[in-house]
Order: sequence, then structure tokens, then C-alpha cells
Amino acid sequence: MDNLSLEQKLEQFHEFFSITHSIKVSMQPLDPSFVLPDVEYLVDHMPYAFQVASEASELDVKALRPLRNLGAHASELVDFLNHQSRKIDLMMSLILQQEEDPKFAYQSYKFGGGGVILVCTEAMKIGQRVELKLFIKEESSAIFCFGEVITCQAQDDQYHVSLIFTRIREQDQDLLVRASLHLQQANLKKRNLKQNNENN
Repeated sequence: MDNLSLEQKLEQFHEFFSITHSIKVSMQPLDPSFVLPDVEYLVDHMPYAFQVASEASELDVKALRPLRNLGAHASELVDFLNHQSRKIDLMMSLILQQEEDPKFAYQSYKFGGGGVILVCTEAMKIGQRVELKLFIKEESSAIFCFGEVITCQAQDDQYHVSLIFTRIREQDQDLLVRASLHLQQANLKKRNLKQNNENN
């Protein structure tokens, strides 16, 4: 990733499906001297609350995996544990958002597995590296990663700043892909329902 040209980064950014949708994002510019960690050490750079949330999520997966082998008898227990896990995810998401500094708060214009496009009041320099925290309300999830500015386009009195993910855990990228597809499906269902109501 670090050795890719701008054109290659743009291609990689567009390889993933992205959806026009607003989510809360915390973006903090990094000093040029900052050395990006390898992905396997990304957790060490996460704020403590993100580390706790990440560990809780991994524990959920480990706890539910053995139950899937028990067949139909365990389905009600699995459902119950999934609901408990969802409640914990909601609480952790709330805690993580409340800890964020308002001066680094932005809204996305689009997001997907390859990156995010933010709505900014000021232009940003191509190549600027940033620390990112993405809050996906619909999935009760928060993601910590690093990104880099690859385009900055004027839109009326604002700017659409495209950031490619330069350091992101595979499970977090998968979550972003799933979230974008879930939202797309939900939008299609709403559109079909609206069309059916208008035709009746």
C-alpha cells in the first residue's frame, strides 16, 4: 500500500462497493514523521475503549462458535446470546462516540470497504495521512484505522475528501463491506415498498 502510486490507490479505492450514506467519522491528521504500524500491531495503537470493544467482539465469536455444532437444540440459546451481544455492542458504540473530540468530527458522504468520502469545510492536501474512527450506528459498531487523502473535490461551499484505508484490520474491512450491502438492501426494500404503495 505504501509504495502504490496515486492512480493505483484510486483504483483500489474503487474496487470496493460504496454507498452514499452519512455516518459519524472522527478524522485526526497525523504528523508527517508518524510511522504507520503494521496491521498486526494496529490494536496496540487503538484507544483503550476500542481495544475493549474489539476484545468483547472476539469473545462473542469464540463463545458462539461451539454452540453452532449442537444443532437445533441450541438455536434458542444462540438467539438469546446474540441479543445480549447486540446490547453490549450498542452500549460500547455509545461510549466510544461520547469519548470523541468534537473538533475532529465529520460526516461521511460515502463509505465502503475501500475507504470513505468525508464532507469537509476546508480543503485537504493529497497524501495527508490521518487517524480514522468510523461509527456505524446501523451495525452498532466502531472501527479504528488509518487513512490517506487521495482526492479533494470542491462541492459548492464544501469539499468531498476521499480517503483510502491504509491500515485496517481484515475483520473491520469485512464489517464495512457488510454494512454497505445491508444499507443498500434496506434502501432497495424502502424504494420497492414506496413504489408498491404508490401503485395501489
